This record gives sequence, C-alpha cells and structure tokens, in this order.
Amino acid sequence: MTKDVLIIKDLQTAFDTERGRLTAVDGVSFTVPAGKTVGIVGESGCGKSVTAMSIVQLLPQPAGVITGGEVLFKGKNLLDASTERLYEIRGNEIGVIFQEPMTALNPVHRIGKQLSESLILHKGLTKKEAWKEAIELLDVVGIPSPEMRASEYPHQLSGGMRQRVVIAIALACKPDLIIADEPTTALDVTVQAQILDLLKSLQKENGSSVILITHDLGVIAETCDEVVVMYAGRVVEQAPVVELFKNPQHAYTKGLLASIPRLETPRKSMLKTIPNNVAGIADFVSGCRFCQRMDREGETLVNRPIFKEVSTDHWVEACAKCTEHG
Repeated sequence: MTKDVLIIKDLQTAFDTERGRLTAVDGVSFTVPAGKTVGIVGESGCGKSVTAMSIVQLLPQPAGVITGGEVLFKGKNLLDASTERLYEIRGNEIGVIFQEPMTALNPVHRIGKQLSESLILHKGLTKKEAWKEAIELLDVVGIPSPEMRASEYPHQLSGGMRQRVVIAIALACKPDLIIADEPTTALDVTVQAQILDLLKSLQKENGSSVILITHDLGVIAETCDEVVVMYAGRVVEQAPVVELFKNPQHAYTKGLLASIPRLETPRKSMLKTIPNNVAGIADFVSGCRFCQRMDREGETLVNRPIFKEVSTDHWVEACAKCTEHG
C-alpha cells in the first residue's frame, strides 16, 4: 500500500441541466494518507457530498458527469476503471456510510439480509455463513440482541441503531477507505458521540483511512487528522487539524470558526454568522467566490486565486482580499 490511499487531482464534476452543463466541483485536489482521517467541511451547497460520490462514481444519472481530473486509489485511476471493477471496489475496498440511514437501507428487506449481501458478493460466503457474520457485525457495532435485530426491518429500529447498521454494512469487508457522508447529522448529541467513538475504534482496529464529511467543526476537531475546507465547489484551505484551528488563513475558514458557540459567550447574545449565502451553482464566478458572497467588485471576481502553501502542509486559495498574505 502506498503512503496515500487516495490522491484526488483537479477533480471536476458537472451536472447537465436545463440551463446547460453546470460545474459543481471545480478543480478539487487533496490526498488521504493511509490510516488517517481527512475531514471535509463547508456549508450546504459547497460540493462536499458531490466530491465524495465522484470518488465511487455514484452521481445521479444521467445528469452527473465527471469532466476532468484523476481519482487515484492505491495508485490506480478510478475514472478509468470498468463498471465491473467499480462493482468490486464499492463495498469491498471502499465503504460508504450514507447521510440518511432510512433512505440508505432497503425498507422491504430484513437487516440481516442487507448486511449479508456484500459478504456473499465480495467474500464468497454462503447465505448461512453470511447471516452468522452479519449477526457478529451487529454485535461489533453495539446493537443489543443482534440475533433479533437481524430479523427486523429498518423501520423497527431507532435512528441511532439504523446508523450503526449502515456503519456495519460499510465496514463488513474491512475496506481500505471509508467515506462517511455526514454520518451523525440526524442524531442527537449523545448518540452522535457514540457513533463517532465507534467509527474511530473500528478504524483503528481495521487500519482504514476515512473521509469524514460534516458541517460540524467540533466533530472535525475531535476526530480528524487533516481538514479540507470547501467553498462553492473549490478547496479554499487545507491543513493539519491543529494548524487549521490555531492559524486559519482564509476569511471563510475564519468565519466558520467564529460561528462556533463558546462557553464564554454571554447568554442570549447573538451568535456570529457569515453574511449572505453560497451562490447558486449557475451563478458561480470564475474568480474568488467568497468575494462574490461579500459583494466585492473588480478583478477579484474574474481571476481565480492561486492555491499556495503558506506553511508546511498548510495550503490556501490566496485571494488578496480573503487572506492576510494575498
């Protein structure tokens, strides 16, 4: 295995719409080291999930299309892989934990059967062997009475249990890479902490790498080794997690960090927010898109800022108006 399990170079993903082909992911590049967790953070509409689904080519069809770049998984470009090879990789070498477990699970099949499918397909187990291992997996992810739960349907489980089932499915074949697309968004705080602890312990046990997509910078600080900050389809900042929180460079990153409630914040005080909203995909400018949000004018909206290293492993989209260093 190479040092980096995944290397994404200049990824470009678009959607064919009534208004023409619109680019949702615009030249995204980052790496995922072996055994590490890389967090992707940003507001809704910034391209996080589209980037993740582009890796395994699970974009909405026929609208979604990858128009450029490379996705190197263990040294081989997944964009050149055949459909058959992608079937082999998904669920086996790359596991995906989807955002909403109720839609990720099939409502008309029992939990045990859904867990068994990947074991039969990728590991060649018999139905009886797969069912037995499915029960063991349910036990591993902390579901009580796993024999009984394996015979139940998704609607009979709580939200936290369904999320544990989705994690069990993603980890069944001990993949090299796990893509966790906001795995705790719909859960309460206590269950969220349990799910994150579970994910970390299973990752450590299996030696997997993780891409964790979230809105929550608290989750990023607690679980990730490196952070990729996305805004409007681009990476605006990338750094080791401690460096990013200690020394943020881009105005958007600073805005995200400033919006986190703190213990010293006086009660009933207004929380800080970033003004305005992310532009619609059809309205993206070619230059600095955070300047577009801030209603700035001039050349900053025309020319895309360079992506440069400001300190060791700390990269930023160097718009003169959005960074101190320019």
